[in-house]
Amino acid sequence: MENTNLAKKEFVSVWVRDPQVHKEDFWHAYITYEICLHTNSMCFRKKTSCVRRRYSEFVWLRQKLQNNALLIELPKLPPGNPFFNLSNDFQITQRMQGLQQFLEAVLQTPLLLSDSHLHLFLQSQLSIAKIDACSQGQTHYTVAQAIQRCVGYTRFPVEEEHQEDSKTCCDSDCESTRSSGLGNSLGRATPVEEDSSYNESFSHEFQVTTPEAELCSILSSSPSNQ
Repeated sequence: MENTNLAKKEFVSVWVRDPQVHKEDFWHAYITYEICLHTNSMCFRKKTSCVRRRYSEFVWLRQKLQNNALLIELPKLPPGNPFFNLSNDFQITQRMQGLQQFLEAVLQTPLLLSDSHLHLFLQSQLSIAKIDACSQGQTHYTVAQAIQRCVGYTRFPVEEEHQEDSKTCCDSDCESTRSSGLGNSLGRATPVEEDSSYNESFSHEFQVTTPEAELCSILSSSPSNQ
């Protein structure tokens, strides 16, 4: 009986990783962080997702969650730093770890899991302005549609730990791009562009073809029997 209960236990795992610098112009730049979510919880429509967010969007999310849950003391974000250096690996890693700890604490608070702002933040590519509008029903698409139409990244930390075939394929074609200072940081995944339609079917097809040319080469190289 205990084994059955353990098998059905819900979990929500979240990773904040792969910081990337984006330049707005010659003088202004900012960092986005990849947020990967893996869960079997019925609270989430998608069981795996990856999106990118910047620090200021985390600040916005915390304020929205606080406004909708006044009786709950929300976890703290890593403090803002006016002298934050985009080239300082230590500062970036410290902030990234603080953002992950913030999300882990939020996802362990059942009351917050009913907030549509949180779901759209974690599982859609909408801007914060559109998240706000969608949560208030001011868009022509619903929260569920916004989440479903988000086609994220093709690799997740959990998948990379268990899929040796994928790892072998990647190792033969590309160099490792692991981020320093974060133990579970993995190589950058190639993003898939967001679908412009609202079709809710986003199945990925993978085709494996037989290298006929290689087979012919082997046969031609073998000595012929007269």
